[in-house]
Amino acid sequence: MNMVRILASFPFVVGGLCVLIVIGSLVGIDIDDSRTDVPIVPCSDDSVGCVVGMTTEDLEVPSAFVLLEISMELEWDEPDRSWIGVISDYPDECEPDSSGLTTCTSEDFDFVAGGPDSTDGSFEFVLEPGKYRFVTAGKDGSTLDEQLVIISPEIHLAGFVEIVLTVIGFTLLMGASQMAFPLREMWKRFRDA
Repeated sequence: MNMVRILASFPFVVGGLCVLIVIGSLVGIDIDDSRTDVPIVPCSDDSVGCVVGMTTEDLEVPSAFVLLEISMELEWDEPDRSWIGVISDYPDECEPDSSGLTTCTSEDFDFVAGGPDSTDGSFEFVLEPGKYRFVTAGKDGSTLDEQLVIISPEIHLAGFVEIVLTVIGFTLLMGASQMAFPLREMWKRFRDA
């Protein structure tokens, strides 16, 4: 009987670890905020639309990230004078030059998050597998050429991973407790006493 109880400790430990991982995921992992100065393309009154600046390389999110839920909240100082957005694809003629300047305006893009309509100076972007680029521009009449952007990332396990780990964890915990303290055997002893 003691050997069975010793063997029951292994699924108990693994089940406990699964439950602890799920609890940690529900709380989430906060990574320190990142502060960066982002260049903005000024937009004078006489221009026809405001030219957009774009990151020159893709932010590639691998397929394995489907197991995670990573969200980034972006906040910037001057929402009345500029905007920031995220796109997943763009027309070929909008490819940025080496300094990140394009010949396109905000109307040429479909935004995944943010964009010229984000008037409160912040948005949340949930990373899913794929390729993304950040774009930014000044608003009409803005002479702003740079601003501070704060990026606040947060990481959780994906919902379906949390459910699977919860089921596995509680199944292992119940199995381990049944191995160590079998209810049928305890009931038989109680009845015979």
